[in-house]
Amino acid sequence: MASCSAPVPICQRYVARAPAMRRGPLPEALARSARRSSGSRDRRTVIVLGVATKPAETKSKKDAAKGGEAKGETLSPDVARDLYYDMYLGREFEEMCAQMYYRGKMFGFVHLYSGQEAVSTGAIRLLRPDDYVCSTYRDHVHALSKGVPAREVMAELFGKQTGVCRGQGGSMHMFSRKHNFLGGFAFIGEGIPVGLGAAFQTKYRREALQDESADQVTLSFFGDGTCNNGQFYECLNMAGLYKLPHIFMVENNKWAIGMYHDRATGPSFGDNVPNIYKKGEPFGMPGIHVDGMDVVKVREAVATAVARARRGDGPTLIECETYRFRGHSLADPDELRTKEEKERYAKRDPIPAFRKYVLDNKILMEAELKDIEQQVVECVEDSVQFAEASPKPEKGQLLENVFADPRGFGTAPDGGYRYEQAGFTSGTAQVS
Repeated sequence: MASCSAPVPICQRYVARAPAMRRGPLPEALARSARRSSGSRDRRTVIVLGVATKPAETKSKKDAAKGGEAKGETLSPDVARDLYYDMYLGREFEEMCAQMYYRGKMFGFVHLYSGQEAVSTGAIRLLRPDDYVCSTYRDHVHALSKGVPAREVMAELFGKQTGVCRGQGGSMHMFSRKHNFLGGFAFIGEGIPVGLGAAFQTKYRREALQDESADQVTLSFFGDGTCNNGQFYECLNMAGLYKLPHIFMVENNKWAIGMYHDRATGPSFGDNVPNIYKKGEPFGMPGIHVDGMDVVKVREAVATAVARARRGDGPTLIECETYRFRGHSLADPDELRTKEEKERYAKRDPIPAFRKYVLDNKILMEAELKDIEQQVVECVEDSVQFAEASPKPEKGQLLENVFADPRGFGTAPDGGYRYEQAGFTSGTAQVS
């Protein structure tokens, strides 16, 4: 059976752990509070630390000193294989999702990522496993890039018990604590504060709790339509104020559902067009505009931002100009975009463009690329077979992960707690 693992691990050796350097301080009141409570680990401290997981071990101090910025780097064959595999997997997986949706295997709204693969791959494959990623409702490919197995993502889309959220999340709510994937969010802008919270706990652990291992970076993805919402500006302000290790990743595909970007967003700093990346400067962070259809350029921009965040220099706003090749969702007839516009962007398809790049630069050979493509096809087919064969969730699963304390289900007529009733966890108890 085909393996769904990328041919090389997430490329942590190319963005290694940076040495501890100067970091902007947290507010003194928070630092004092943490110093008082760190010995007793009171409830406030536990809540802040709860997001964190044990950081990945680095191979050696020599390895840890390498990397940081990929600008101008010559891609090694291993990195090129990883990038091509991940982009090709994203495309094949999403196109298979379209087939399964129209066959009635998936339900609700399914938003595909086809066309935007260079952003996910260029950004996420650069991270360490202990870094954080926060997604949107277009989250399947972000999850794959972060290392969530294709089987688990497909099974989740099928609503099966073996899915990454045991079938209870579905298309827009992928989440994996194991992979530090903080979830997909159905409402626009909803995930940015969550990503900011992850960045804050990293800063808090580093500054207030003196945890030298806390140098994780958080990437929060969102679209151009989100940039007109209040959460975006509130989070820019907090990230800039506290110098949080947070990267704002704008996937500007020019369309917020059916609203063209230029019609919804006003120009910035006297420009004739609405440049989102310029919104970072007023909040004390650099803004970068990058061709989101070029995986190498995305990788370079994100590497610079990651190095900046690990140094303690604060956040970065990156606007990736990209394009989705399908409608807003699979229920969208996609009648608002012109044929000419679609054809213009189709010519900039990031996957054949990167394929040509690695061949022209003799980084990989044609036979190697075809082998990767075959691996991906087998992986995606395997994920569908796995999802089909997986069991549906049991009825009693609906009662799990609702309350931290099962007494939250209330009391029964006999005065006892409902969760103690016979048959409650299997979903067969008689409840009024």
